[in-house]
Amino acid sequence: MRSLRLVQLPVPQPAAYAATGNVPLAAACLGVAARVHGLGDALALDVLAPEATDALGDTALADRIACDEPEFLGLSLYLWNVERSLHLAREVKRRSPRTTVLVGGPEVSPDNPFVVGQGGYDVAVTGEAEQMFGSLMRGLLAGGPAAAAGLPGVAVRGGDAGELGPFGPQPSARFALTEFPSPYLEGFLAVDPKRSTYVETVRGCKSHCTFCFYPRSSNVLRSLDVDASSRLIAGLRDRGAREVVFLDPTFNHRPQFEPLLDALVRVNADRAVSFFAEVRAEGLTPEHAAKLARAGFTKLEIGLQSVNPQTLNRVRRGGSPARVAEAAKMLHDVGIALLVDLIIGLPGDTPDDVARGVDFLLEHDLGGESQVFPLSLLPGTAMRADAERDGITFDSAPPYRVRRTATMSEDAWHGALFAAEERLGRRLDELPRPHLVAPEGRPDPPDVFVFDADASTAALRNEPGAQHVALWLHADDLFARRDRVLRAIDNRLTVDPYATLDVVLAPRGPFALNLVDAVLDRLRRATPSYFSRVLAHRGEDLQRRVVVVLAEETAFTAGYLTALRAEVPVYLDQPWHQALADAERLGGDLPAARIIGPPIDRSAWDELTVRADPEAVTFADRRCERAWQRRVLGYAEVSVPGEG
Repeated sequence: MRSLRLVQLPVPQPAAYAATGNVPLAAACLGVAARVHGLGDALALDVLAPEATDALGDTALADRIACDEPEFLGLSLYLWNVERSLHLAREVKRRSPRTTVLVGGPEVSPDNPFVVGQGGYDVAVTGEAEQMFGSLMRGLLAGGPAAAAGLPGVAVRGGDAGELGPFGPQPSARFALTEFPSPYLEGFLAVDPKRSTYVETVRGCKSHCTFCFYPRSSNVLRSLDVDASSRLIAGLRDRGAREVVFLDPTFNHRPQFEPLLDALVRVNADRAVSFFAEVRAEGLTPEHAAKLARAGFTKLEIGLQSVNPQTLNRVRRGGSPARVAEAAKMLHDVGIALLVDLIIGLPGDTPDDVARGVDFLLEHDLGGESQVFPLSLLPGTAMRADAERDGITFDSAPPYRVRRTATMSEDAWHGALFAAEERLGRRLDELPRPHLVAPEGRPDPPDVFVFDADASTAALRNEPGAQHVALWLHADDLFARRDRVLRAIDNRLTVDPYATLDVVLAPRGPFALNLVDAVLDRLRRATPSYFSRVLAHRGEDLQRRVVVVLAEETAFTAGYLTALRAEVPVYLDQPWHQALADAERLGGDLPAARIIGPPIDRSAWDELTVRADPEAVTFADRRCERAWQRRVLGYAEVSVPGEG
């Protein structure tokens, strides 16, 4: 029997123990499709579990995927994983040349030269694949990639130059969702109480927002009826689901919205399951809000996007800020938390419009629930297709962020973002958290590597690592040993080029601060990715970071510490009692703390959570660090008692 391995890589996270939210739903849906199309006797299909995709670095993951040389490998390409996925495709091909690599997902589109122009894969599939999956795989099984050429939405690599051929005609996704049962209920995807459970009861969207992928990806609204939807939720609840996320584009605009709410109230009468969905303010009533709360919806997302009516009409969003304010009050009144989106860089908007949007959020007590972010021009969207006509320029690589519009320069949108942060009193994007746990008890694969640049016998280790690793570099004078330091960094970047890497400078004595510039320059020359670019507007690299950790006995002058902290984050090893004594000052006039040892008692832990800036505290103890990330910083996906 031939084999197909399906892989979906996670969104990279800013902290090593942060939940990824990686549920390989797309891959599992193809597993269901294979069964529906009667491929069970010809094709053995497996979905690589998140326990592997979320934890393994590039080398270890490529080894795992290629270990038994599967005939076919399928990769789901998303904004956040496309480059690493294509790197893995090439690495698997190197290990298993006979493996045919297929790619699909939102990133695969004829209008996305970033993917179309890259190698490493043999077949590209655009659009929803369930309906044509049978004919695709039968063609591949019978005659290889050439036999799939011309199929709807399929492009095949061939010819002497190995270029990707044209895509077949765009498939029309009109199949009923009932044709392909839930992969959770069919056994292709396990329900994990510690992870969100993602469901689709609708595909397609009645809205036509030009910045959104849905209008192009599925232009026909298809939905599960109320009975099928309630049976699905009941089945997930019985399998242990704690949080269900509806992926429906606009939950309250689906057919039979109110009857579905009534059914969810009955199915989830004890509210053992919490629900999350995206809604539009238009059409929401107080009665809807009350039913949403009774059904178990604890949080909803609403798109404000802009407060400029001309902009909202131009991007075919419509709606009004006044309706968002009314809906927010209705939902707050019944205890439902919100995420309210405001986009920076929509065509027609100016920095003043963004400022008025922030004022609106604050005026209606939505500042703490707001998501303010720059526009990205996603492949397959109408806005990308019309970008040149509308005077929009954007990055050609993920996250495809807007650079300028006819009404907003690059400097202007940067300024609008930072002004929004100042008004809202918080940073609006992810803050990198270094992985500073002790090397003892490290997991498999290892996530901590230690290199003493002074030791004449110190060897550079080519050992595959985890997806997030720390490289500790020791020396009496790190600058004097900079050649060895940089070689050690290069070594890690070569082994796992897409891993998140914390370079930890752990000096035994002062070093020339030029070393920091040399290390940062070396990291900037590393392989770029979505994760390395996502904070480029701040001059930050979320994927590869540098910190300094000073041992308790290390003595530096106050002036040197001040100069060092101006260059790079600095952490000081200290016991619990000292961290508690300095709690309010950590990360302020004192360096941040790397706390050694387990908590003195539970009260010490609780006191630290109240008095210290949570981002100015890290732990050498793995259990403490994991618990701090999950319980204090909120990096758990689903709150589970005792988790961490």
